[in-house]
This record gives sequence, C-alpha cells and structure tokens, in this order.
Amino acid sequence: MGFIAFLILGLIAGAIAKAILPGRQGGGIIITLILGVVGAFLGGWIGSVLFNTNINEFFSLSTWLLAIGGSIIVLLVYGMISKRSAR
Repeated sequence: MGFIAFLILGLIAGAIAKAILPGRQGGGIIITLILGVVGAFLGGWIGSVLFNTNINEFFSLSTWLLAIGGSIIVLLVYGMISKRSAR
C-alpha cells in the first residue's frame, strides 16, 4: 500500500475510532490524522503478531478492522495521557 493510501486509511480510521468512542476527545483533524496513522501501524503490528495478517490492501476488511482497532487503542491511550496532563 502506498504512502498516500496509508495516510488516507489512517485519517478515516482515526475519524471512525473517534466516532465509536464515547465522550469528547480532544484534538483536531491533524491530531486525528496522526493518531489514526499511528493506530493503523499499531493495528498492523498487532495483526501480524497475533493473527499472522498484515495491512497490505486498501480495500480489505481485515485492513480496516485492524486500523480502526489500533486507532481506538491509540485514542484511549491519548485520552488518558491528555487527561493526566490537564490536571
């Protein structure tokens, strides 16, 4: 998968992850893009370690599920860190 496709996947996966998580998450479109791309990397790594699958194809269901799952994990961690620093 190309770099631009991976950025688009990360942006969409980050936006979907924000919509799935309850409550209000901070950050704008740039933070969503960064966290989505990091989440897609994390989801791809978890998928390769646990399920022996990768995120190679853009239109694959496993690619999207791994990227969204990784983005949810990254958003949860980001939410915990940002709440601690706000105190």
